[in-house]
Amino acid sequence: MISTEKKQAIIKDLQTSKTDVGSPEVQVGILTARIAELTGHLQTNKKDHMARRGLLQMVGQRKRLLRYLAKKDSNKYLEITEKLKIRR
Repeated sequence: MISTEKKQAIIKDLQTSKTDVGSPEVQVGILTARIAELTGHLQTNKKDHMARRGLLQMVGQRKRLLRYLAKKDSNKYLEITEKLKIRR
């Protein structure tokens, strides 16, 4: 789990308005942080298959959100992938 402070920092960095906490950009940012944390966990715990399944689900969810964002606003998609260093 990512800490509340880290999550708030991600939300503050990626939000589009002052009250925005659920836009696709914010969701992708939070998922990226969770994926990075879980990847580190799996490097030390190679046999944790439930965590691996959760990681694959998060990667799929992020992929769907990015696909939606690319269709909706391609400039924001490019900006988010560049900011979060996500491969296209």
